[in-house]
Amino acid sequence: MAGPVFDPYAVLQVVPTAEQEVVHGAFRALALKYHPDRDPSRRAAEKMGDFNRAYAFLRDETARAAHDRNRRATIAGILVAATARASSAPSAKTAAGSVLAFGRYTGWSLPDLARQDPDYLLWLSRHSSGIRYRTEIYGILRTMGVSAA
Repeated sequence: MAGPVFDPYAVLQVVPTAEQEVVHGAFRALALKYHPDRDPSRRAAEKMGDFNRAYAFLRDETARAAHDRNRRATIAGILVAATARASSAPSAKTAAGSVLAFGRYTGWSLPDLARQDPDYLLWLSRHSSGIRYRTEIYGILRTMGVSAA
């Protein structure tokens, strides 16, 4: 399993559309705060290494442009996959029950949702957006042997 992807924008706490001056200013501010001369902790040294790596990456216009293209392609791929998942939702005829009209499981019936993602159903039973389904959710959870409390 691969580790988390290095995101230089997140490291420097700037948005991807930030201008070069903003990236530079963020790096300087964070470097001032976490520089080993000011903060001798090991964590500060690790953070400073991350800041240096992120800034070196973002100040190179070619590398930054390539990273941005790759990032946009990845986001587009995620959106396509999410759309495909939503369109492959089970129909309401598969299992009797209310059908969700919101969220990542739009078009899913509650019994189908209970089989696919019982944790989401439990969360929905506690969240304000699930109020209108609460009685039905409690019944489904009870048949699964799960307490909503």
